[in-house]
Amino acid sequence: MTVSSETAAEELSLEELLEKTKPQMRQVLYRYRIPQQDAEDLVQQTMLTLVYKRAQVEKPEPWLIATLRNRCIMYWRSRRSQLFETFDTAILELMATPSEGGQQERALHHDLQRAVDRLPERCRRILHLRYGLGYGPSEVAEKLGYQPSSIRKVTNRCLAALSKQLIVSGFSRLDDFEP
Repeated sequence: MTVSSETAAEELSLEELLEKTKPQMRQVLYRYRIPQQDAEDLVQQTMLTLVYKRAQVEKPEPWLIATLRNRCIMYWRSRRSQLFETFDTAILELMATPSEGGQQERALHHDLQRAVDRLPERCRRILHLRYGLGYGPSEVAEKLGYQPSSIRKVTNRCLAALSKQLIVSGFSRLDDFEP
């Protein structure tokens, strides 16, 4: 067998494997509610990983499904992280000392402060240092005795708690605020 015919046989087996697992993969993508435009990328990434690790994979079918599930979980973690980073910017603007700006800006700042006041003490301290005083993540970790590697996760949990407080209090649109 020549090198090119070996490659063709390998591609064919990957195509067959993809066809065989397609219904299960669709089910996984549906279960995790992955948008269509991103679903194709996740499947491609999963298949590429299989190509690189083919020699190490004993049972490719269950491996593909499990790897796709893991990629779906990582997809939503990444999306949630992006949401918090966007939320970070809006919170930074609102938690800063209110300027002599308009009434809407002062009302937003007041609503945000009320929501922060309902959070646990730990979250209030983190958010005050991070956004009220403008400390960086490593400075917040040092001030409060956290590991620098864990402060991002703790801050994200506090932001999640804050967003829940804002939703409960009827404050649903941060995009109403224009700095």
